Amino acid sequence: MPKIKIIVVGNTKSSFIKEGEQIYLERLRRYTDTQWVEVKPQKVRKGRSGVEILAAEGQSIDKKFLSGDHIIALDISGKEYDSEGLAKWIERFSLSGKSLCFVIGGPLGLSKKILHSADEILSLSKLTLTHEMSRLLLLEQLYRAYTIIRGEKYHK
Repeated sequence: MPKIKIIVVGNTKSSFIKEGEQIYLERLRRYTDTQWVEVKPQKVRKGRSGVEILAAEGQSIDKKFLSGDHIIALDISGKEYDSEGLAKWIERFSLSGKSLCFVIGGPLGLSKKILHSADEILSLSKLTLTHEMSRLLLLEQLYRAYTIIRGEKYHK
């Protein structure tokens, strides 16, 4: 199975989401090498545009990519999968030998540069989700995908 790296902007402040992240990271690590990488968020200040903030965060994110990474940016404009479809995609992808690198932006999302340089764009939902909730949802769905691949009972 491919190694997984999840790059996120900032740390999780909500305690119940942070607890969920830890639970699903621990579960996911039973199946594959999983790395959680936090990049420092940019401060929102008066007179600083969203584009400028996203560009600076994008530079920090870009430094975390490795040459063998298959980059999947999370954005509402991306492709949606159901749980079984995501599991099949991961299983097919595992033959490539590359690492899966998921990228979740901060409150403002991801820069256009990161979105354009991504190998794929994934949407978890057409609903608007907080960036913190997106992290938990991604981890749960990745864990679910691995249990589907292994034929385990978690997915009903």
